[in-house]
This record gives sequence, C-alpha cells and structure tokens, in this order.
Amino acid sequence: MMITLHVEGMSCGHCVRAVTQAIQALDPAAKVEVDLAAKMVKAETGLARDAVAAAITGEGYKVA
Repeated sequence: MMITLHVEGMSCGHCVRAVTQAIQALDPAAKVEVDLAAKMVKAETGLARDAVAAAITGEGYKVA
C-alpha cells in the first residue's frame, strides 16, 4: 500500500535519513521517498498509516 503524508520540519539530508530509517525500522522492506521541497513522504509498505505517522512523529517531525 502506498501511504503519502505531509510532514513539517524536514529540511536536510539528515531529516531524510531519520524519516526513512524510522519507517524501515518497522518495515525493512518499505520503499520510502522524501520530497523536502514539497514536505511529502511517500512510503510503499504493509504498515498502517497510523504506524508510519507514529514513526515519523517519534523522530520529532509533525505529520499534518
């Protein structure tokens, strides 16, 4: 399933890595794309939307 989330607070490569690693810690097979300019995260994963959002907020970012 493809999940798309608007994420506030991302601004650099560290942010991309942090978000990607947080999602992949729950689902190692997840394919994650982060668009810093659009503040969007797309994840192809078997995880529920709430689980992906929780992983991102756990890293200190705000999911809109």
